[in-house]
Amino acid sequence: MTMTTNTQANAAGVVNVATGYVVTNADAAAAQVFTCGFVPRIVRWLNVTDSIRHDRYDGMTNPGATKQLLNGTSSLETTNGITVGDGTAAKGEKGTFTVAAAIIVASKTHVWEAIG
Repeated sequence: MTMTTNTQANAAGVVNVATGYVVTNADAAAAQVFTCGFVPRIVRWLNVTDSIRHDRYDGMTNPGATKQLLNGTSSLETTNGITVGDGTAAKGEKGTFTVAAAIIVASKTHVWEAIG
């Protein structure tokens, strides 16, 4: 196997971690921005109500995420995923991530984890 790119991002061995808990009401779903205070390399989003997990890893396109259902079926989200802010106008404020409306649906309980 030939590897054309092999990168690792680890700032002086320090890892930032932030977690959160979100309960949405019955209003129409809308994309939401979360501030974690650092540029996350991994964002994990779990819809606890429906057991649907979205993971966004450093190097994925914005918006992007892998989606895993309770039955183990996996797919790649490329339009309704998670966008990590890097300080550019297209991606948003540095130290934030945005969850698409298709992921943060109404009347559900969600938990998230961001690792930097």
